[in-house]
Amino acid sequence: MSITETATIQGITPGKSRGGGDQERARKRHDSRIRWALLAPGILGLIVSFVFPLLFMARMSFNIGEPNGVVHETFTFETYMRSLSDPYYWKVTVDTFWMGLATGVLCVLVSYPIALFLARTESKWKGVLIALAIAPLLTSAVVRTFGWMVILGNQGLINTTLMEWGLIDTPIVLANNMTGVIIGLVEIFMPYAILAMMSGFGRINTQLEEAAGSLGASKTKVFTRITLPLSLPGVLTGFLLVFVLSISTFITPRLLGGGVVQVLATEIYDQTTGLLNWPFAAALSMILLVLFGVVIALYSAIVRKMGFSS
Repeated sequence: MSITETATIQGITPGKSRGGGDQERARKRHDSRIRWALLAPGILGLIVSFVFPLLFMARMSFNIGEPNGVVHETFTFETYMRSLSDPYYWKVTVDTFWMGLATGVLCVLVSYPIALFLARTESKWKGVLIALAIAPLLTSAVVRTFGWMVILGNQGLINTTLMEWGLIDTPIVLANNMTGVIIGLVEIFMPYAILAMMSGFGRINTQLEEAAGSLGASKTKVFTRITLPLSLPGVLTGFLLVFVLSISTFITPRLLGGGVVQVLATEIYDQTTGLLNWPFAAALSMILLVLFGVVIALYSAIVRKMGFSS
């Protein structure tokens, strides 16, 4: 008996089987073309608005800039060697990192209870409370920074109140330094941290907490043993978001720093608009980009090590 006869007896038609497979492959190719057609505008926009400028900036960083703004087309590491060998720019880079780290940690600490409350509350005003938590995003960061300049100044609300109450004799220096910058950044980026952590807290199974409580665990132990560990993915995401936004911000360090606080963003601005040294500004931008990459790589490693799913 031939293979064809055997297949026919078993109810399988070879021609139809191959035809069905061809139709399935054709359908998959059709679906793939549709997906790529839908993705094409976004990919094209990303290439034009991000990839090309990034490549241009990377190429510019290997040129040489003159004090009069003239750029010499070449390929040299001179700008990188200057930025990496000068103690001043090392200090600027380190200050930028510590500013982002302090802002991220403080922002997460302040935003954690708010995010946890908003994620767990069953109040009928939950939507209103969430809207109030993110309402500062509706106001420009420039306006909020000016507000903090008024509050933190020597004659500002904090110092005036403390002096009227007799708690201090001389104003506390809260503006024109890194302390004021961090205070302003924490308030400005709190909505981002709240939103990031709320999205992570929503995936916590509350039945685990209820089970621990029914077994006699105190509220403190339930929080430290269950709630906090399970909420760490949201916490890490919120910290990463705030850190990245902080080290790249320009307005708040410029205004609240009073020209005293120099970070990579302000230095890049000065090199670009003041000194017209575009190659050096591009080199500093690439260093900032590398700093981004290192932090994101550390974040990914921590997430994998702790066994969190992405």
